[in-house]
Amino acid sequence: MKRIINMRQMSVNQKGVIKKVSAKGEMGRRIREMGLVPETPIQIQGRAPLKDPVAVKVRDFVLTLRNNEANYIMVEVDIEEDQNEKA
Repeated sequence: MKRIINMRQMSVNQKGVIKKVSAKGEMGRRIREMGLVPETPIQIQGRAPLKDPVAVKVRDFVLTLRNNEANYIMVEVDIEEDQNEKA
């Protein structure tokens, strides 16, 4: 089953496909220049000890984003049956 969440909600090693970047202005331009555009597959590589920033694998490189930037990126992820039962 698929679900769309913001990147900040993704867990470590979770994969997804970017569906929308809602950031405007300078932040939106910077996010798109990093390669975070719709239909791009991504994977969360890790998080800092205080959960900010987050390391994201995009194509063949890893970049880091602050949580306030990750909030603007909507990602389609696979949700397994047992995860739905816990929610």
